[in-house]
Order: sequence, then C-alpha cells, then structure tokens
Amino acid sequence: MGVGYICCTSSSSSSSTLLTYKPKQLFNLANPTTTSITSQSHFKTSTNFYSISCTSSSFLPLKCGAGIDIRETQDENTSNPMMGIHNINPDLLQQMVYDALVWCSLHGLVVGDKSVQNSGIVPGVGMKHAPFALLPTSFPQTQWQQACDLMCIFNELIDRVSLDGNFLQDTLSRTKRVDVFTSRLLDIHSMMLEIKKKEEIRLGLHRSDYMLDDQTKDLLQIELNTISSSFPGLGCLVSELHSNLLNHYGDHVGLQSGRVPGNTALTGYADALGQAWKEYNDPRAVVMVVVQTEERNMYDQHWLSTVLKERHAVTTIRKTLAEVDSEGELLPDGTLLVGGQKVAVIYFRAGYAPSDYPSESEWEARLLMECSSAVKCPSISYHLAGTKKIQQELAKPNVLERFLENKDEIAKLRKCFAGLWSLDDPHAVRDALERPELYVLKPQREGGEC
Repeated sequence: MGVGYICCTSSSSSSSTLLTYKPKQLFNLANPTTTSITSQSHFKTSTNFYSISCTSSSFLPLKCGAGIDIRETQDENTSNPMMGIHNINPDLLQQMVYDALVWCSLHGLVVGDKSVQNSGIVPGVGMKHAPFALLPTSFPQTQWQQACDLMCIFNELIDRVSLDGNFLQDTLSRTKRVDVFTSRLLDIHSMMLEIKKKEEIRLGLHRSDYMLDDQTKDLLQIELNTISSSFPGLGCLVSELHSNLLNHYGDHVGLQSGRVPGNTALTGYADALGQAWKEYNDPRAVVMVVVQTEERNMYDQHWLSTVLKERHAVTTIRKTLAEVDSEGELLPDGTLLVGGQKVAVIYFRAGYAPSDYPSESEWEARLLMECSSAVKCPSISYHLAGTKKIQQELAKPNVLERFLENKDEIAKLRKCFAGLWSLDDPHAVRDALERPELYVLKPQREGGEC
C-alpha cells in the first residue's frame, strides 16, 4: 500500500498574530472526559502547519515537504528581527493599513460580515476583510524545519491510529459516558467496525498547531486537527499580502519580503482532493463539500473549490448535513448519490461540533456517508483520532510504540509533546486551582471551540 504525503506551512489569518505570555513554568492538563487543560505559560509565538495525507492501494508517493522554502524564515541569531509596530510613523502606519485593506478587497481575502443578513449564505453579500496581522511574525528557522519534518510523522501516526478501532473505542470509552456528541460519533464508528467497513482510500487534510516556548525555545504542539482544517485559501493570501506590503514598506519596518515563506497550502489541499477523486476512478463523480447552514468563511472554501477545478477539472457541490439526508441515496454497491450526482469525495467543513447536528436528520446523513464507498475527509476514525483525549493518550509512555517502529521518529514526536494530565489527577487539579494563570482548559471539541 503506497502512502503519499505533502507538508505545507500556512500563516492563516489568525496565526499571524503574536501571542505573548508571562514567563512561568510550563504545564499542560487534559481531562479524561470532555475537556483538557493546557498551560499558557511563557508561550510566545504560535504557528499552524498544514499537511495532507492520502493513503490508498495505489497512491503514488509524494515528496515530503514539497513547496516549502525555509530559507525565507528568520535567521537563528536574529534577536530583533522587526521594528516594533509602535515605532512606525503614524502616518506611514495608516497608509500601510489602507493599502492592506485595498489588497484584501481586490484579492479575495474576505469573510462574511455577521452583522449583514445572508452574508453567510449568498456569495458577495456583506463581505469584509478577514482578520489579519499587518506584519509577519518572526519564527526561528530550526523550529520551522522541525515542524515541517514532524508533519509527515504525524500523518503516518494518525493513519495507523485510525486503523486501530479497539484503541479508539477504549480510549474514548469514559468520554462517551459523559459527552453525548462523542458518544454518537463512537456509535457510528462502532457500526462501521461491526460491518467490517474498510476505507480503501483514506484522505486526511490536517493542521497541527504549535507554540514556541519563550524560555526554552522548544516547539510544543497544542493540538492536531483532523476535521475541517480551515484557512488554506485565506492563509496563502495572508502570505501574499505580507510579501506585497514588505515590497513597498520593508525598508521602513526592517523586514525583507523575500524572507516571507512561500505558502502552498491551497494547491496542496487541492492536489490531495484531486488525487483522491482520481483514485475513486469515476470522471463523472463530484467532490461534495459538507458545509454549515450559514458559513461566513465560505470564501476560504470557494478558493479551494476554484483551484481544484482549475488544476484537476473536478466539480464540487456544497451541501449541508440536512440536505445530504434529504437528497442522499445509497446504492447497493455503496455508491453515494446526492441530488442525483455520484459523490467521489466528501470533504467535511462542518460536522465537528454538536451545533452542526440540531436534529436526527444530520446524524442520519453522517451515518449514510460513512456507509458509502465515497472517500471521506475525514472518515469517522480519522475524526476520532484527532480528539484531545487521543492526543493525551498518545503522550503517555510506551503508547507511540504501539503504532510506530522507528525510534528516531518516536523521539521527535515526544520532543514536541506538551504535558497532558487527566482531571482525575488530584495533584494536577490542585495545582491548577492554586495557579490558574498557568493553565488553559481545553475542551474535547474541535473547530476552534475553547
């Protein structure tokens, strides 16, 4: 079985900002049920790394790290890589902001304005610029390369974890008793195990979130997202925006546009979806994007659909879970029809939160899709493999060895793990209560909920 990986970095509209916390000792807690606690102490810079993994019986290997130019990151010894924003002439700063807003408007770096009716339903209605940092954030080259290298290992790990149904069920068994949402996901997963459902083609579009410890300079993983990893479209535009601004104002702020890393997340995502569609081997089939009823981040999604069409001549359709339930049909051979169209790939940009399932109709749709032969991105097992409780379990001693054989790769993963402790640990809970400023309570949820 061939495995192909592409690792793409991204400065998304949210990840360009600088996060600074007071230097204090690092801790991290995780709840055995629905939440986890993550330390926020002396983390300075956050970054997101997008990755693509696709596994099938005939998938051709892709070069790991394709499209990344780490030469454009900051040098190791750069102590003051950019001028403070408060030191910029106010008139110059206002001109930079104005130019940035014009650039966003002309290049589609936009989202829907929630104050405008139908801005999340009708394209072109109530658009405004997406949140962005005016200047890029400095990031050490060594840790940048470390994160790029880690993604290929994490992709392999997620795939192997997803194939171990007993591990997923056992690890999340306690969560199931207290979290209705996770319980429903596990029920679907259990049904797939009972009918021995095999995913011959497995596609993962992942995003790993890191923070850099300001004291030790260690790169520490906050979480790995396996469902609805957003901003490949807008994130690439942020990189282009920064390059454009620095072409004009770089001398004034002490930055060079050539040092902004190239961002290929959008084409990487499109190529992965295109490869999965090709593996399905039906030129008449479509890629279905599962979306929320109101989606103000639709333009990030439309960028991906547009590039997928341009590069691979693949047609996409957009459906809510309720629409899948009402229009979907499963043929005896496992083929999924939605609105009369054969679906080759299902790309979830919804379905990660309880609010996406307001009725049984949405759950019926999720089950219907899982039972089909369409490529799921993610499958129910990939979805569960990305939960915080699985992340906590993988951080325990000797657990990685269950899935990986290479000792060097295991050591690389462990090096980036932040500590995770269960809320069943009385010592950890007591310390968190005594020093709450050191901790972040992280929920079991995905999709940015915290």
